[in-house]
Amino acid sequence: MAIITYAQAFFDGIHEAMASEPRMSIIGRSIFGHGAGRGFERKLDEDFAGRIIDPPTAEGAVAALAIGAAMAGERIFAHFGTASFALEAFNQLVNEAAVAHYMSNGQVSVPVTFHMYHGVRGGGGAQHSASPQGMFANIAGLEVVLPSTPADVKGLIRTALKSDNPTIFINHTALMGIEGEVPDGEFDIPFGQADIKRQGADVTAVAMSRMVHRTLEAAEIVAADGIETEVVDPRTAAPLDADTICKSVAKTGRLVTVEEAIGPCSIGSEIAATVAEHAFGALKAPIVRLARAPVPVPFSPPLEDAITPSAKDIAAAIRKVMG
Repeated sequence: MAIITYAQAFFDGIHEAMASEPRMSIIGRSIFGHGAGRGFERKLDEDFAGRIIDPPTAEGAVAALAIGAAMAGERIFAHFGTASFALEAFNQLVNEAAVAHYMSNGQVSVPVTFHMYHGVRGGGGAQHSASPQGMFANIAGLEVVLPSTPADVKGLIRTALKSDNPTIFINHTALMGIEGEVPDGEFDIPFGQADIKRQGADVTAVAMSRMVHRTLEAAEIVAADGIETEVVDPRTAAPLDADTICKSVAKTGRLVTVEEAIGPCSIGSEIAATVAEHAFGALKAPIVRLARAPVPVPFSPPLEDAITPSAKDIAAAIRKVMG
């Protein structure tokens, strides 16, 4: 296995898909952010000239173009930039992309991947820091993906770009520079298949995207107290691998959910409800949910930190559920 950055793995997955599928096109720019990742974008331009469209800043138009092209037989990767901007295209995503296959009795598919960056980003303010994954997971017909590691982002983007369903692919800019082992060659990761990032016997902690890494840090903190935390990364919010989560809770008897989105009506809420419904008998303590404070994200980085779960906050939540 090679050790590469998250951005490199993301690029590799897209490049492999473009090379193997001549019908695939990209709508959008700055896919890899505005920093060092620009080199990856230049490489896509060099290798796939004519298949990358630089649209105006009009997310509704981008979504409409992507959906129409996908319905006509193309395979599309559409980039919105920040997830906050994707809300400008919410009508097209919900009332067109998500329902076309069902309402056409299977005659129309929408093979388009909508890509965006979520979460606090260091001075992004309320209009650039949304984490709307719970909103998208609530829409029947959409697949929702939140990778956390280089290996996961490569395997999952390859699966997304092969899917005949509209897929919401959500990254976090804070992950782009992290490094990790990635299997050699081409590989896909199926949707709806969670990954246990750390084995443990005392408490199950479920997290996605950047919060996986903070939860792993918290697991190291509480390990000094003799608490062994099992960290489960669902990887996809829709479909959700409830079976792996419930099996983990059946082993540990305790559950903590961690997310960067706000708590009400969130993916953490759905996980908690699923465990309460299907694994209630295994619980030794009430479920603890940890999320971003339910306020607009402030511009000030110290205030961003104050409203976002830290490793210490997660460790405290784990200690709480342990009593």
